[in-house]
Amino acid sequence: MPELVNVTDRLLVFGGPYSNLAATAAMQRRAQALGIAAECVICTGDLVAYCAEPGATVDLVRDWGIQVVMGNCEESLGFSEPDCGCGFAEGSSCSTLALAWYRYADQRIGSGQRRWMRNLPRSIDFEISGTRFKVLHGSLASINEFVFASSNSAAKLGQIREAEVDVIIGGHSGIPFGQAIEDCHWLNAGVIGMPANDGTANGWYMLIEATDGAIEVSWHRLEYDHAAASRSTIAAGMREYGQALTDGLWPSQDILPPPERAQRGQPLNPLLLRIQSKLQRLEDSSQSAVTGIARA
Repeated sequence: MPELVNVTDRLLVFGGPYSNLAATAAMQRRAQALGIAAECVICTGDLVAYCAEPGATVDLVRDWGIQVVMGNCEESLGFSEPDCGCGFAEGSSCSTLALAWYRYADQRIGSGQRRWMRNLPRSIDFEISGTRFKVLHGSLASINEFVFASSNSAAKLGQIREAEVDVIIGGHSGIPFGQAIEDCHWLNAGVIGMPANDGTANGWYMLIEATDGAIEVSWHRLEYDHAAASRSTIAAGMREYGQALTDGLWPSQDILPPPERAQRGQPLNPLLLRIQSKLQRLEDSSQSAVTGIARA
């Protein structure tokens, strides 16, 4: 899949459909309502995971024709690996729960879908107003590395410098955030197939748009028929995740660092991050103003 170059339209970025067909269909409708063409929509991976409709979710995304980065779930299913490769610690609650949903999904993904997954790119590059972006799933170092807002900033900056870009957009961690690190940024759009552990049933997506001398990044809630998704997920045997779709709380916090763990059940506020474009920085040495995404 070719890189996106010199983007002039708005971009919509989202992660983690997680076999949640209702949320994925709602995301498609929202993109269409916003007038955003499929080629300007990017998914950060993990189409298949915790919910009940893996095959239909993959087919919807393929038919939609959007850009998709390979996530660890696509890697595992595409190459018929024995587990999801999520990076969960052995014996953890997340690891135990993954056995059920991965087995369920593995039995419902066909050979053509696996072949498509194997051929997905591991990153997508694009440029807006001279500012270089790289979209990946976990991190530059590993497809299943969990990178959160509280993760080491120096390590994030090192990966951005190594990638020779200005902004990295990651996925995998499931919680949206935006962070300025010196003159660079690390962004995460959040996911649509599961709540952000914030006590609400919504998913999250991100919009990126060039404005006068800046690039505006905004996070938005995605409302959809979460009750129907919950019922189908519970009926499929993933009760814990079905419950999470309604109460907005993850069934396990094993992967979360202490700061994110302490924020469980605190609703997120969708706010704006303003990045000074690279072209503008060449003319003006002032720093970008960041508001990011914060708790209520």
